Amino acid sequence: MPATVWKGFLSFGLVSFPIRLFSAARAEHVSFHMLHRKDLSRIKEVWYCSKEDKPVDRADIVKGYEVSKGEYIVVEDEDLKKIAPPSATTMEIVQFVRDKDVDPIYFESSYYVAPDESVSKPYELFLQALAETHYEAIAKATMHNREHVVLIRAGKMGLLLHTLFYPNELREANQPAVKRGKASAKELTLAKSLIEHLAGPFKPEEFHDTYRENVEHLIEQKRKGQKVTTIRQPRNQPAGDLMAALKRSLESSPARAKAPRKHRAA
Repeated sequence: MPATVWKGFLSFGLVSFPIRLFSAARAEHVSFHMLHRKDLSRIKEVWYCSKEDKPVDRADIVKGYEVSKGEYIVVEDEDLKKIAPPSATTMEIVQFVRDKDVDPIYFESSYYVAPDESVSKPYELFLQALAETHYEAIAKATMHNREHVVLIRAGKMGLLLHTLFYPNELREANQPAVKRGKASAKELTLAKSLIEHLAGPFKPEEFHDTYRENVEHLIEQKRKGQKVTTIRQPRNQPAGDLMAALKRSLESSPARAKAPRKHRAA
C-alpha cells in the first residue's frame, strides 16, 4: 500500500466524500554520497549552535521566524496545527474550468485521488461527470505546510490532482523578450509539413534518461578500472539557408506512425 500524502474530504456542492491522495510521480536520480577525499569516509551533516559553539541534537531544534535582525519568533508544530485552514481536512471545489483553460506552466506536482471507501458512489459520479462534460475542477487543499490551489481532472483509471503554482511564483521576469519576425509562406508550409511528418501518438515508454544511464555506465567502467568513454556532443550551428535545412529535415527524418483522429462531441 503506497503512503498516503493527504487524507480528507472532497466537497462538491453539498456532496462530500472521503478521499486519499497518493504521489503519482517521483523523479529518479543517481545518488552520490559526500566523501572525504583523503580516506573516502562518509561526511556527516552536523547541526551546530553558533552561540554555544557546539553540536545540537535534532530534538533541541525549533522553528523560528526572523522578525528583525537577530530577533526570532519560535513557532511550534502545535501552533501551526491550530491555525490550519479548513482546506487542511476538506478540499472544497470553488469552480469548474474547461480542460484546456489552465496553462501547463502552472502545474507543480501530480497525485492520484482514490476514494477512502471500498465502493464510493459519489466518487464514481464525480469522475463520470467530469469525463463526460470535459470540465476540470479547481479547489484548495492544505498540505506540506502550505495551502495549494489544485486542479482535479478525470483520468483513465480515476481522478487525478495537480497542485498549481500561484501567479506570483511564476518567474515572469525570466521570460526573455523575443523579437518576432515573419516567416515566408513557403517556409511556413515546409515547417508545417515537418511537424506533420514527425507527428504521432505520445508513447512515454519510448523515452528514458540517457544521462542517468551514462552515469551508471561511467560508475561501472570506473569499478572495473576501465577508461571512461567520452560522449561526443553534436556540433550545432544556426541554419544559414532555412529552406534548404527544412527540406533536408523532411528527407532525413523518419515518419512517425499517426494516431487515429478522435472526434469529440460538441
